[in-house]
Amino acid sequence: MSQSLRLGVAGLGTVGASVVRMIDRRRAALAAAGLDIRVAAVSSRDRGRDRGLDLAGIDWFDDPAAMAGAEGVDCVVELIGGAEGPARATVEAALRAGKPVVTANKALLARHGAALAEAAEERGVALAYEAAVAGGIPVIKALREGLAGNAVSRVYGILNGTCNYILSRMEREGLTFEVCLKDAQALGYAEADPTFDVEGFDTAHKLAILTSLAFGTRIDAEGVSVEGISRVQPLDLRMADELGYRIKLLGVAQGTAAGIEQRVHPTMVPKSSAIAQVMGVTNAVTIDADAVGELTLIGPGAGGEATASAVFADIADVARGIVRPTFGVGAARMRPSERVEMQRHEGGYYIRLTVHDRPGVAAGVAQRMAEREISIESILQRRVEGAAPDPHGRSGRPVPLVLITYAATEGNIRAALDAIGGDGLLAEPPQLIRIERE
Repeated sequence: MSQSLRLGVAGLGTVGASVVRMIDRRRAALAAAGLDIRVAAVSSRDRGRDRGLDLAGIDWFDDPAAMAGAEGVDCVVELIGGAEGPARATVEAALRAGKPVVTANKALLARHGAALAEAAEERGVALAYEAAVAGGIPVIKALREGLAGNAVSRVYGILNGTCNYILSRMEREGLTFEVCLKDAQALGYAEADPTFDVEGFDTAHKLAILTSLAFGTRIDAEGVSVEGISRVQPLDLRMADELGYRIKLLGVAQGTAAGIEQRVHPTMVPKSSAIAQVMGVTNAVTIDADAVGELTLIGPGAGGEATASAVFADIADVARGIVRPTFGVGAARMRPSERVEMQRHEGGYYIRLTVHDRPGVAAGVAQRMAEREISIESILQRRVEGAAPDPHGRSGRPVPLVLITYAATEGNIRAALDAIGGDGLLAEPPQLIRIERE
């Protein structure tokens, strides 16, 4: 006997159209598995747009929230996007009506995930969101189901293909951030206003969801420390290469004795690591757990077909009657997140200082570091080509001075840099990139 599921799809953009096509394409396979899944209703802003879809016999709603409450819809697939407005109204209307929801909306979950999870569990329906993080990579199922017997100590990854594309191009071709961003926009990888991607906010929303799954805490998107990639320069990528690292924008959630660190920032990772090999628009997530050790999942993080694949997997689970706690544990059992401020983070650092090329500068830098109990692993200085040195071999012009530190706290690093700046040794603000060792 077939299990029948009538879908209402809200949003017919790239992902929504791909979902409709995939359901039609997989109809025979679904029937063989005893599943009768069909699109019964859709909602989108533009009825006249040619999407290459046959929507004959499918009900059209101008109001997606009204579609969510319609009698002919069993499950709502929300692909509108955004933390508020029609997306939130549609999901809340579906849950009030006791209907399961499948969504790819990381912003909505990061902002309202706990309340939506409570509403879904009160009515005994699924709130599924595999496509909200890392596109086609099944990281939600891996954390919530596949690793249920593990205690996770850290989850981190490349969660934004736009940033990874830009950094990959900068590294391989020696181009500036600005040039690579324009190329990303021309290719459709970046929006006209790229701030949400390149300044790390998209990654932060996804990381907040992974943190909740990994550690059983309530989503705390406001507790994520966020830095983007716009200040990374080609010199930093060249120095990273020379030192045996690559620079990636990582989202990192890590359990510590004081609580859970949530941070998004450019990060130096060893070239030997699996995550360092991930180039272009590809995403990757690494999970450190007690039983399996280190597990890395790599795959397409965006695009219509890849994201639709994750949406489809959730729809199939709903059709089979599978209902799981939204974030792995019941909403009432999710613990408040104990924030660890970035100042308390401890690790290695890459510090690039632009200093005046004159005697005593390096010694002054080293003294300020020592005062904050920061040990320096290595130090590299680069001359400015064409600069005529004085009799002591110094040009007096600004030159880069690169330091790699042993483990130190962010607070001490910042205090030392403030002191170095106060001494008048810096020609421009310092560059600081954290190191994530294996």
